Amino acid sequence: MSDFLKQFTEDIKTNVPGYIAVTVTEVSTGICYVSDSQDKDFDPEVASAYNLEVAKAKTNAIKALGLKSTIQDILITLTDQIHIIDLSENGEYFIYLAVNSSKANLGMTRALLKKYKKDIVSKL
Repeated sequence: MSDFLKQFTEDIKTNVPGYIAVTVTEVSTGICYVSDSQDKDFDPEVASAYNLEVAKAKTNAIKALGLKSTIQDILITLTDQIHIIDLSENGEYFIYLAVNSSKANLGMTRALLKKYKKDIVSKL
């Protein structure tokens, strides 16, 4: 694993309240560049594989509707968790982040994700 991906994961784990899991996944292959979970029963790579399908479905819907927009992120709110699928501007990879909704603040979580992904954006 590259040092910048290790650093990204550590920054997220340490600084995002309610952290559960994170991955950085290539869209074309579904391969995770990095994955981590604080919960042994939460497999971030399985979650990432399913969330890749969510991102692809939304991309296809945008094309079918003839929209000129691109996805910035997809937010999924569960009863006890918040899941964010943050697609890169070039569409080559996405960051998947899961947090505990009773410990996390959506605005702060998104701001911290934006802050820590800067190094990934410049290197992937």
